Amino acid sequence: MQNIETLRNENMNLADKIYIFDTTLRDGEQTPGVALTVDEKIQIAQKLNNLGVDKIEVGFPASSKGEIESARKIKALDLDSTLVGLSRSLTVDVDAVLDADLDYIHTFIGTSPLHRDYKLKMSKSEIITKAVETVEYAKDHGLTVEFSAEDATRTEKGFLYDVFSQVIDAGADFLDVPDTVGILTPIMTRELITDIKESFSIPISVHFHNDFGLATANTLTAIECGADQAHVTVNGLGERTGNCSLEELVMTLKSAYNVDLGLDTTRLYSLSNLVGRLTGVKMPVNKPIVGDNAFAHESGIHVHGILNNSSTYEPISPEMVGHSRRIVLGKHTGANALKSKLKEYHIDLNDEQFYKVFNEIKSLGDSGKCVTDDDLVAIAITELASARETPIEIKGMSISMGANVSPTATVKLSIDGVEKETASTGVGPVDAALNAISALIEDTLHIELEEYNLEAINGGTDALADVFVICSDPDGNKSTGRSINQDIVMASILAVLDSINKLLVIYRTNY
Repeated sequence: MQNIETLRNENMNLADKIYIFDTTLRDGEQTPGVALTVDEKIQIAQKLNNLGVDKIEVGFPASSKGEIESARKIKALDLDSTLVGLSRSLTVDVDAVLDADLDYIHTFIGTSPLHRDYKLKMSKSEIITKAVETVEYAKDHGLTVEFSAEDATRTEKGFLYDVFSQVIDAGADFLDVPDTVGILTPIMTRELITDIKESFSIPISVHFHNDFGLATANTLTAIECGADQAHVTVNGLGERTGNCSLEELVMTLKSAYNVDLGLDTTRLYSLSNLVGRLTGVKMPVNKPIVGDNAFAHESGIHVHGILNNSSTYEPISPEMVGHSRRIVLGKHTGANALKSKLKEYHIDLNDEQFYKVFNEIKSLGDSGKCVTDDDLVAIAITELASARETPIEIKGMSISMGANVSPTATVKLSIDGVEKETASTGVGPVDAALNAISALIEDTLHIELEEYNLEAINGGTDALADVFVICSDPDGNKSTGRSINQDIVMASILAVLDSINKLLVIYRTNY
């Protein structure tokens, strides 16, 4: 059997130079709900330039004065990347690109039967005439011209090739093949791009949409077949379900194909975060390369492998894209992962303490809780405090409430052997009881309730209440508390007192 490397090399016809054409500022901004200001476009353009992309499509100048203004301001930055303006096959659009002070135009016209008959209402000959006139006009004004046959993948082959031939004769420098509604598959892409490369001599570009989740795979296939340029967007933004993802394409070419595009890939993660923040489009945690979980590990088996050699469960290192590795705690956590996390926070536990913390993490994970690093530190500190002392104990509690009467809790505590009692009101019986506790221990230790979680362990009116809390003291120490009781109020009181007693031990140990 041939190995993967051999199969890959035998099936590739890579161009000598592969151009990255980023259209985040144009097609990416067409993501529903996204609108970028001039300053935001400038920020993204600078980041793209620092990354090293070859071309940046800065917008559609004919669409608004703001688009022209942003293009001019980006041009004034004197970036290394070539700046591109979009244009329909209209001379007035070409004038707008010239007005924006751009030297490269990306002009398009629909060529498929659907676009001819329903959108443009033009014949084949009219389509060709418009395309040729626009290319000639742009060339006459000194522009580099990239021509796109919109909806190329649903255009009859004979007509598509006729359009391409005539715009080449008119002076087009690049041909772009858009898969406007993302209908291609890799096999279809291979057949189409291979034939186009064999039929035309000028550089071929591809602009693939992601309607079936295949934009990146199809773009890679096109590059395998000799495509010279790929249109991409940061985070895969774009119309509907987006475009080929810049970060996914670049890192696949770099790691799987060993193609060096000359990009500083360590800037990818920060670029992704900037675009996500400015557009308001939050990335899924499982987004390849730049998602929060791209280099996150929870499973004990996986973490054990990662700690010994990161390549066991990572195809690339997070440092390659400016990301970081993250060990996540939860129900699947193994002992090695927990030891690594504790070491990270310089927490040293003996075996007994370690396995108590380990079991608590597992228990919280089983209950569906996402265990954060703060949770771990709180649980570990709790164990370090060896809080088996209970200087504060509950001696009694009663609740009174009724229609139009604020719930009132009367609580009696024993604090270092001295009994104290008080009553407090609240928005509910639990709130009233916790207010009473706060009042009773005010002279002993000031406590803040950081987190309160209540879950029913089983169904029915007699369900057990499982209460988990995290409390903190003025020094920033945190401690967990937990209690299970059929009475929600009592479960809450006992959980809070469990946490308070542990913090009190820590406080008295330090002072």
